[in-house]
Amino acid sequence: MTGTEPRADRSSDPSADAGTEAGAATDAEQRSERPWRRQARRLSALWPTMAAGAVIWVLLWGDLSWANVLSGVALGALVALAFPLPSVGTAGTVRPGPLTRLVGRFAGDLVLASFQVAWTALRPGPPPRGGLVSVPLRSTSDLFIATTAGLSSMVPGTVVVDLDRSDGVLRLHVLDLAGSGGPAGVRASTRALEERLLRAFATRAELVRLGLADPSGRPVASPDTEGQP
Repeated sequence: MTGTEPRADRSSDPSADAGTEAGAATDAEQRSERPWRRQARRLSALWPTMAAGAVIWVLLWGDLSWANVLSGVALGALVALAFPLPSVGTAGTVRPGPLTRLVGRFAGDLVLASFQVAWTALRPGPPPRGGLVSVPLRSTSDLFIATTAGLSSMVPGTVVVDLDRSDGVLRLHVLDLAGSGGPAGVRASTRALEERLLRAFATRAELVRLGLADPSGRPVASPDTEGQP
């Protein structure tokens, strides 16, 4: 008799039944809403990939049209959804002034390096001597290290052959080491590229930590890039 009384009490308790039903309803709501919310967050985070897909698709076709733009957007979204990348988890900001300097200087470096590589291939005489240069970077962020490596690889005559993530060191192969200012010149130009990248996108706390800004956020000249444009 005493063994069956607790079951009778639990089954006859309306508040317990109501709480169980409310909890079940809440769980059902969360299960039905969470996929939509996750999907909405994923779609809202896809716009950089969609924009890049549109640009690349238009460049491949060589024709700026609505059909090519929309096809590129759809292709970028499809690639991002089919092959999702893990979150980098790096906070940042966008500063229009430093970003303009980063893009302008990088475009100038691309043009100059292209002419230098062409002249190296056409000029008479012995071929230039290349070499490997190790460049220690300031930032420990995966995002900034990878972006610096990618931008360095895009410059003709320079190839990233290794990236030591634990020590934050890039190892570059330079086609014409003497024409690039030797190992010291390659390190200075690569660290200057990283500095422009950080000033354009890093948080104020990151800039202060790396000595590129004072505690109030005002830019501070870096000793190893001081005097460079």
